[in-house]
Amino acid sequence: MTWYQEAIFYHIYPLGLLGAPKKNKYGKPVSRIRELWPWIDHISKIGCTALYIGPLFESVGHGYETTDYRKTDSRLGTNEDLKEFVAYCHEKRIRVILDAVFNHTGRDFFAFRDILKNRENSQYLSWYCNVNFQGDNEYHDGFSYDNWGGYNLLAKLNLKNPDVIAYHMDTIRFWVSEFDIDGLRLDTADVLDMRFMQIMRETTGPLKEDFWLMGEVIHGEYNRWVNPSTLHSVTNYALHKALYSAHNEHNYFEIAHTIRRQEQMGIRNELYNFADNHDTERIITRLHDRSNYVPLLVLLYTLPGIPSIYYGSEFAVEGKKQRYSDASIRPCLDLDLLKMNYSDYLPLITSLAKTRCGCPDLSYGEYKELELTTTRYAYSRGNAVITVTNTEQPETFHIRTELSCTFTGALSGMKCVPANGILEITVDGSDGEIWLPEGEEQKGTAPTPVQKPAVPKEPPVRKEEKPLPERSSHQKPYEEMTIEELQAEILYKMSLNGPLTDRMKQDVMENVYRDSLLNWVRSFR
Repeated sequence: MTWYQEAIFYHIYPLGLLGAPKKNKYGKPVSRIRELWPWIDHISKIGCTALYIGPLFESVGHGYETTDYRKTDSRLGTNEDLKEFVAYCHEKRIRVILDAVFNHTGRDFFAFRDILKNRENSQYLSWYCNVNFQGDNEYHDGFSYDNWGGYNLLAKLNLKNPDVIAYHMDTIRFWVSEFDIDGLRLDTADVLDMRFMQIMRETTGPLKEDFWLMGEVIHGEYNRWVNPSTLHSVTNYALHKALYSAHNEHNYFEIAHTIRRQEQMGIRNELYNFADNHDTERIITRLHDRSNYVPLLVLLYTLPGIPSIYYGSEFAVEGKKQRYSDASIRPCLDLDLLKMNYSDYLPLITSLAKTRCGCPDLSYGEYKELELTTTRYAYSRGNAVITVTNTEQPETFHIRTELSCTFTGALSGMKCVPANGILEITVDGSDGEIWLPEGEEQKGTAPTPVQKPAVPKEPPVRKEEKPLPERSSHQKPYEEMTIEELQAEILYKMSLNGPLTDRMKQDVMENVYRDSLLNWVRSFR
């Protein structure tokens, strides 16, 4: 048994939550990370035992174009701030997992800057993949190189280079010794070199007991990464998709099929389960019928795997993924305002966490499918029985059990006694319950009935007001425009088609990426 097998995660994208400037000017550090102390108190109260947070290290923009792996981002604070933050999390018995962006660097990283300066004579040419001085790019470097996702802002490192491997391993040792972290989430793990990850597993094992490695993997056979020699876990995007799709399409077969498929891979309870994250639409926005958030949460906390809540989703914060900006899914939030006006789901989430922590079967118990239709789904984890529905109408389950004792609903406090080996249970529409056999509920605290919450409307996002840029009277080619001039030109062209809304203005002002702005401004006719 390890801490992460029993963990309940909370996920924070700090640059968004703390309202940091979109572009880093590398100025005097601003200790925004200290504003997270109340959030740690909050996540502890709702039952989370681990925090995945990042990116945290110096970068020029969204955090994944690293400038310095060993310096806390100036927009968030100093290394001392981060050290004290992790210590406070540990004081609250919360483990800390950092975002590790090892596949690529930003263009301000020292090795890339050396290539820009010394070109063919740079000692770091082999640190990057396919540096070609016969090519060029939109930055007019006079050379080209491999990148991630088609973005030359993200220069791809050569993870087969022994010097790069040694640098990254030294970085991990630094993070453990300096900040006392408990694990890493590996960005773009699905494109990382396998041998590199094996070396990482060999390196981190002796550093700290139960040091956890979790990789971002979207598609593929998860057991390729999750095994004794590579990673402990990966992101369960297959279940993420099934969770909202099964409710939107009223088809629980999709979730059941996903679990069966993962069990065929030999994966049981290792995967990192989530309903939304910093790269996806907010779950409450994605659900067609928002009342289905209740059964979805029950599934998240009880299906095989490690559950995670993305910051703000416990308050049903909305967020639609935009073509040119992720700002709406990575918002700046006011915790006090949310707790005061949008706390409908907190009792349910807290009760689910308490039940999971008090019932080891929900972390380790064997999964067994008990009853399945398009609109109702029952399964067991050890001796615990879980029932969920996804339509407006109540559903009646007839579940065979070898136990003759009374079952108690952990969320409702209701009692159910088997008759002739059958549990007959009626569950309200768009609802869920965890049924614990007599004695099992005593491992935790007694069930406290939780009223089914109403979905709140559009929780507020704390926005930083910025003046709109003025359009230059002297128009020049788009390629020669500054970021501010491109933003102003886009706003001007948008205004020709009708009044500008606050949302439209915000989307433009939060986009500080030159390539994206160039594509945007060229799209107007």
